[in-house]
Amino acid sequence: MVQLRPDPSFYPSPQMAAEGPAETLAYVVLLSPGGKRPDALAVVDVDKESSTFGKEVGRVEMATAGDELHHFGWNACSSALCPSAPHPHVERRYLVVPGLRSSRIYIVDTKPDPRQPRIVKTIEPQEVFDKAGYSRPHTVHCGPDGIYLSALGAPDGDGPGGVFVLDHQDFDVKGQWETDRGQQYFAYDFWWHLNHDVMVTSEWGTPNMVEGGLNPELLLDNKYGHSLHFWDLAKRRNVQTVDLGENHQIVLELRPAHDPTKTYGFVGVVVDTTNLESSVWVWHRDQKAGSNGGGWRVQKVITIPPEPADPDVLPPALKPFSAIPPPARSTAGPRWWRSAGTAGASTSRTRCTRRGTSSSTRRASTGGWSSSTSSPRVGSTSTPTSSSSSGTSDRTKSGWRAGTLPPIPIASRTTEDGSDDQGDRPELGRGVWG
Repeated sequence: MVQLRPDPSFYPSPQMAAEGPAETLAYVVLLSPGGKRPDALAVVDVDKESSTFGKEVGRVEMATAGDELHHFGWNACSSALCPSAPHPHVERRYLVVPGLRSSRIYIVDTKPDPRQPRIVKTIEPQEVFDKAGYSRPHTVHCGPDGIYLSALGAPDGDGPGGVFVLDHQDFDVKGQWETDRGQQYFAYDFWWHLNHDVMVTSEWGTPNMVEGGLNPELLLDNKYGHSLHFWDLAKRRNVQTVDLGENHQIVLELRPAHDPTKTYGFVGVVVDTTNLESSVWVWHRDQKAGSNGGGWRVQKVITIPPEPADPDVLPPALKPFSAIPPPARSTAGPRWWRSAGTAGASTSRTRCTRRGTSSSTRRASTGGWSSSTSSPRVGSTSTPTSSSSSGTSDRTKSGWRAGTLPPIPIASRTTEDGSDDQGDRPELGRGVWG
C-alpha cells in the first residue's frame, strides 16, 4: 500500500526542527567581481565528521553574466504543513536563485546528488516583467501556497516594488501578490507570522535609487524608505503602515519571532541622518488596540553610535558629521558610506542556505533590552508614526512623504495614567528557531 507522507525535513513545530538532524551541506553564492563572468552557487561540506569539512565539494555556474545573485531559498519548507493552505506532499528539492540586478531567476535541482546541483529551469526577466509587473527580485520565502519573492521595483526601475508568487510545482510566475498596497511604495524584505495571517514588509529604495550606489543627496534629503507595512496575509491587503520617522533611513532585514505563537520581531535601520546612528527596532501587536486589522507598535530598542573620524579623509556627505556610521560588523550598520563618496562602488557578499533547512529558518539572538534604552523624543522627526492604508497614498515616485501622521507609543514612553508601557512589550525568553 502506497503511503503519502510529508517531506521528512518538514517539521510541525520549531522544537521538533531544532531536534532534527544537523545539516551536512551548505549552498553559498559566489559573485563575479564586476560581473565579467557568470556568478555561481558553491556547495560546501559542513559535516564535522567529514574529511572534506569546510571545503567546496561542488559548484554550478549560472548561464549568464551580470545576474548579481543575492538572497535565495528553497521551493518548499515546513510552511507546506500550514492548515490554511496545506501542500504537505511538495518536496524540498529545488533552490530558487534570483539575480538582483538581472531579474533572472534560476531553479536549481539538488537531486539526485546534492553535491552536484544543476539548473533545470531559467525564468527570464521578461516573464517576471510581464506577469508580475516587478523587477529586481530580492528575498525568497517558501510559503504555504506558493513561493514568495520580494522585488525592489517596476521593470523601468521606478516603483512600486512589492511581492510576487511562483507556483511551487512548476515555478510559473503566478503574478503580483498584493490586492491593496495602501501607502506602500518602496520594498525590500518581507516575512510573516503565519499562525496569525500577518505579513510584514520593509523598505529600501527603487532600483533607480540604489543601483548606481547610494546617492548621498537622496539619503540626506530623507528620500529612502523609512516605514514598516503590516498586511493581512489571507486578503493580501495592507492594514497598517508605521513610519519610523523620515530620518530613519533604509529599513532593511526583518527577523520575526522564531516562536510561531508570538507576534513580535526585529528590524535593522541603516542610519539616522541626524546623527549617523544605526538602530534596531522591535515590532509587536498592540493588544490594547485589538488584533483586528491593525494595532501594531514599532519601538527603537538598540542604537549603535557612529565612529569619530577625521573630516579630511571622509567623503563630502559625511564631512559635517566628523564620523562614519557603524561598521559592517554591527547588525544594522553596513559600510554604505563608501558609496556616498563614489557612485557605483560595491562590495561582494556571500549568501548561504544549508541543506535540510529553509532559507527562512535562521537563528535569532535571545534576550530583551534595557529599560534605559533611549527613545525618540515625542514630537521629534524620529517619532514613529502610524497610518491606516485606506485613502490615497501620499507617496510620490521620488518616495517623498508629505504630511504629519499621529505618533504611536514608543519604548519606555509614559502613558496618560502616569505609568510606562513596558508591560505591553513582547516577552523575549529563550529563543527557538523555526
